[in-house]
Amino acid sequence: MSGMFLFCALIIAIFVIIYMIAKLNIHAFLSLMCVSLVLAIVVGIPLGKIPSIIGSGFSSIFSSIGIVIILGALIGTILEKTGAALKLADMVINFVGEKRPNLAMMIMGWVVGIPVFCDSGYVVLNPIRKAISQKILSSNPLGMAVALSGGLYIAHVLIPPTPGPIAAAGALGAGENLLMVILVGVLVSIPILFVLYFFSKFIDKKVFLQEDKQELIKTYDELKSEFKQLPSGFSVIMPILAPILFMALGSLAAILKIDGFLGDIFKFLGAPIIALGIGVLFGVYQLYETKKLSEFNEITQESLKVVGPIIFITAAGGVLGKVISEAGFVNFIKENALYISSMGIFFPFIIAAILKTAQGSSTVAIITTASILGSYLDPNSVMSVLGFSTSMSAALCVMAIGCGAMCVSHANDSYFWVVTNFSSMDTTRGYKTQTLMTFVIAIAGIISVYIFSLFLM
Repeated sequence: MSGMFLFCALIIAIFVIIYMIAKLNIHAFLSLMCVSLVLAIVVGIPLGKIPSIIGSGFSSIFSSIGIVIILGALIGTILEKTGAALKLADMVINFVGEKRPNLAMMIMGWVVGIPVFCDSGYVVLNPIRKAISQKILSSNPLGMAVALSGGLYIAHVLIPPTPGPIAAAGALGAGENLLMVILVGVLVSIPILFVLYFFSKFIDKKVFLQEDKQELIKTYDELKSEFKQLPSGFSVIMPILAPILFMALGSLAAILKIDGFLGDIFKFLGAPIIALGIGVLFGVYQLYETKKLSEFNEITQESLKVVGPIIFITAAGGVLGKVISEAGFVNFIKENALYISSMGIFFPFIIAAILKTAQGSSTVAIITTASILGSYLDPNSVMSVLGFSTSMSAALCVMAIGCGAMCVSHANDSYFWVVTNFSSMDTTRGYKTQTLMTFVIAIAGIISVYIFSLFLM
């Protein structure tokens, strides 16, 4: 079967997935599974071989990254339910000061967005934005909304333990190097945050909105009263910090080549599953401190309901990736490697941006793009054709995919409506602020990734 036919079949498959999700409103899991099955038949994979391909592609995701996604989501839910997000917000405001409201909102969103979904994070933190806006009468609530929304969004698509970056790291072969992905995510975020801050100041001068100040105070007070006792600063930080520290410990032991019993201990504690499990234990302490330990079972159930569809979508993406690998798409790409490899780090960005803009979900865009690229450890993957053959290149590809998955948030994105509705914006203002902001930070992001790739790859 000709390479051009395979390439056309893949392009059509991607657009069918987009159409099924965006227009027919079919769940992403079913869309990916159905298209993967039909694609396998169309490209001539033997019928008797297809079931095993589907099974191996599906199960490989569960074995490599499923538990990590669950534990990361559980930490985020605990932080949300105990009021830890509010405590983090208070800490950021005390550090930055209320005279820099946009900066406070941006940092607050970025920190909270690392473990908490951006949609939930905005709902939780928006009353704080309103309260600060009420105190600082000269502030523009829309500029603060952009800073908060963007800070949450950057962390959501770039930094584990949010599910998208974790899933991408697993698909690209960097699941065991999650600490590297986290550190690269933080590094890449810094210049994007600078761009976001100045963009929010630009919005301050260009787009205006007047909010009901009396309603704002009442809303914020009601939210604070829901939490009889906020957790301490230590218990707020540790569920996020502990996994990073233990993964760093494991990486340090590997670098120093510490062997024997001590080396085994460090390797055990530094494994992402164990490190995030320790983070969950600190989360349990947080529940105890805030007298919410009895709600742990309910919180776990809620986390599993939220994260379940994400894991299944990720597994379905693994099936698509396996079909792509088995069908011989990579041979065609190798034949045209000179053109495709010249796109380098921009290739995953463009694919993710197309998927994001077309169907709305950043997580689906991240998972689908990562599935198409495959693992850098596989010599027959698109990653290998692009010349990405190290764990660092895989981490930078996660960043490129994440930046693409920000571009752009508009009417088909649930986060667009969360931000606009909770910020009292009409659709026009939403496009002038949220949509334009996601485009600006996505472009800033891929430029940042490209510059870092020149030195790190």
